Amino acid sequence: MQEPLITTGLILLIVLAPLAGSIIAGLFARQVGRTGAAGATILGVAVSLIGSLYVLKLIAFDGHSAVNVDLYTWFQIGDIRAAVGFLIDPLSAMMMCVVTSVSLAVHVYTIGYMREDPGFSRFFSYIALFTFAMLMLVTSNNFLQLFFGWEAVGLVSYLLIGFWYQRPTAIFANMKAFLVNRVGDFGFLLGIAAVLLYLGTLDYQTAFAKADLLIGKQFFPFGEGWAIDVPTMICVLLFIGAMGKSAQVPLHVWLPDSMEGPTPISALIHAATMVTAGIFMVARMSPLYELSEAALSFVLVIGATTAFFMGLVGIVQNDIKRVVAYSTLSQLGYMTVALGVSAYSVGVFHLMTHAFFKALLFLGAGSVIIGMHHLQDMRVMGGLRKYMPITFATAWIGTLALTGFPGTSGFFSKDLIIEAVGASDRAGATYAYWCVLLGVAVTSFYSFRLLYLTFHGPERFAAALKQAHEEHAHHGDDHGHDDHDHEAHHDHHEPTPHESPWVVAIPLIVLAVPSLLIGWFTVETMVFGSFFGSSIVVHEAHDVIGELKTHFTSPGGFALHGFVTPAFWLALLGFAAATYLYLFNPALAERLSQVFAPVRRVLERKYGFDEAYQAVFARGSILLGKIFWRAGDQTLIDGLAVNGSAQLVGRAAYLIRRVQSGYLYHYAFSMIVGLIVMIGVFVWMGR
Repeated sequence: MQEPLITTGLILLIVLAPLAGSIIAGLFARQVGRTGAAGATILGVAVSLIGSLYVLKLIAFDGHSAVNVDLYTWFQIGDIRAAVGFLIDPLSAMMMCVVTSVSLAVHVYTIGYMREDPGFSRFFSYIALFTFAMLMLVTSNNFLQLFFGWEAVGLVSYLLIGFWYQRPTAIFANMKAFLVNRVGDFGFLLGIAAVLLYLGTLDYQTAFAKADLLIGKQFFPFGEGWAIDVPTMICVLLFIGAMGKSAQVPLHVWLPDSMEGPTPISALIHAATMVTAGIFMVARMSPLYELSEAALSFVLVIGATTAFFMGLVGIVQNDIKRVVAYSTLSQLGYMTVALGVSAYSVGVFHLMTHAFFKALLFLGAGSVIIGMHHLQDMRVMGGLRKYMPITFATAWIGTLALTGFPGTSGFFSKDLIIEAVGASDRAGATYAYWCVLLGVAVTSFYSFRLLYLTFHGPERFAAALKQAHEEHAHHGDDHGHDDHDHEAHHDHHEPTPHESPWVVAIPLIVLAVPSLLIGWFTVETMVFGSFFGSSIVVHEAHDVIGELKTHFTSPGGFALHGFVTPAFWLALLGFAAATYLYLFNPALAERLSQVFAPVRRVLERKYGFDEAYQAVFARGSILLGKIFWRAGDQTLIDGLAVNGSAQLVGRAAYLIRRVQSGYLYHYAFSMIVGLIVMIGVFVWMGR
C-alpha cells in the first residue's frame, strides 16, 4: 500500500515553519541581527508556501483524498475529547496557499518599509507569528483548536496594531480592536459550547455527521413560551464571532483604527489573515448553517448592510490607508452576503481574489507613504504618477480589480456574488441585492477618487513636504514612525516624491499578476466545478450556484457578458463621476461637499457608532463602576465591614476600659450582679 503523500511531518512543517522563524527573530534577535531576523522569518514563510502549494497540487490536480489526523489527545473527560489535529482538504489547502503567499509578499516588502525602524526584528517576529496563528486556524480539525487560532490571531493583531506603542492613538486603536473582538469572541465561545452541549463533540467531522440531530430541537431560555431553534442559536452565536473578526456591522469599528499599525500589517490583517477568519469559519461550518434559514438571513442582512453603508464612509476619507480600509469593510460585506445565500464557494472565491488585490492596494498605499516622506493625506498629493511609475501602474491594476472591471480577478468573484444574490429567494435577498448592486457604484467612486487625488491632477505636495521635512529636521522622528528617508533630514535640498526601492516594488509587481489573472484560471473549478467537494455542504433547495451554472459557458464568455450587466454600468457611473469631479472640475467637488454637508458629517462621524459605544459602554461602564464603588466599596466594604468592624472594636474597648476601673468594690459588685443573673437564668430554664 502506497504511503500517503500528505504526511503528518509535511503538515507540521507547513504550520510550524513560520513559528520557528518568529522565535528566532523574537528571542534571538541580538544573536542573528536584523538580517538574520528578516531572513529566518522569510525562509519560514517561504517553506510554508512551497509546502502549501505542493499540498494544493496533490489535492486539486492529483486526486489526493482529504487528510484528517489527530496528533495527540489534549484532554478527555468521559466521551468528550479535545485533540490537537489537522484537517487538510480543498478548503484548507486553498486557504493555506492564500495566507502564505500574501504573507511572503508582505514579509519581503517589510524589509524596505521598516528598514530604519528600531523595532525591525520585533516586527518580523510578530508577522511570522501572525502567519502561524492563521495556519493553525485554517488547518484545525476541531472547534477547540479553531478557537486557539482564533484567539491567537486576535492577540497578535493587538501587538501589531499597537506596534508603535509610543503613540497614544496606536494604543487606543489596539485596545479598541481587542475589546470589540472580546465581544464577538464571547458569542463565538457560547456557540462552541452549544455545539458541545447538543452534539457532544468538538471534532468537526463527528459534529457535521450528527448535525441532522439538531433539526427540530429547541432551547427555552425563559420558559415554555420562549422557544429558540437550536441550529439557529448555534449559527448566530458562531457568526457573532465572525462579526468581530471579519468586522461586520456593528462590530466593525476596530478595523479602520487598525491603520495605526505599520502598513505591512494593515495589508496582512486586511487581505489574508484576521479578517478572513470569519468568512472561512462560516464556510467551514456550512453543514450547520444549512440547517437554519433564519441564521442565513441574519448573515445576509448584516453582510449587505456592511457592504453598502461602510463603502459610503470611504467616500469622505482623506487618509489614503483609511480609504482602502473602508473598502475592506465593504468587500468583507460582499463575502458575507455570498455566505448568506448559501453561495459559500463564491464567498471563499472572493476571499481569495480579494486577498491579492487588497494586499496590492495596501502595499501600494504604503509605497506612496514612503515616496511622500510619510504624508498620508491625499489632499496634499497629486501628480505622483511621474515620480512613482511602478506604484502608479500597480495601483491602477488593484483599483480595476477592486471595482470589478470585466476580466480582472475581482470581476469574476464580485459579479458572481451579485448574480447569486439576485438568484436567491431567501428572506432579505432583495435588500441585499440592492445593497451589493449600488455598492458597486460607491466602490468605483471612492477607488477612482483615491487614484486621481494621489496620482493625477496638479502637484499639491510642495508645501506639505517642506513642512514635514522641517519638522523632522528640528524634532527628529520621536513618534515611533518608520523612517526610510533618514538622509533627507540632513541635506539642504527640497524633498520630492520618489519611487520606492525594489524590495518594495517587486512585491507590488508580483501581487499585480494574480490580481489581474487568477480569476480566469480558477472560477470554473472553484465555483462551478467540484473543487471543494465535501468541504462545503449546500442543500439542494439552497443551491443558487447550480442555477448560475446553467448560464455559465466559459471565463471569456462570462467576462464579455460583464460589459452588459447593471453592475458594469453602475461601476462606469462611479468612474465617470469621480473622473469629472476630481480630474476635470475639482471646484464642483468642493461645492457639492458644502451642499451635502449634513450627509458628509454623518459619514465623517461613521454614523455615530464610536460615540454610541462611548456613551453606552465606556460611560455606562464608568457609571456602573461608580455605583458599585459607592454602594459596594464605600458603604458595604469600607463603611460596614472595614470601618464598621473598627468602630465596633473601638466601642467595645471603650466599654471594657470603663469597667476596668481598678477599684476592688467595683469588681465585687460586678461579681454579685453576675451571680444574680446566672441564678435567674437557671431558675428560668428549670421552670
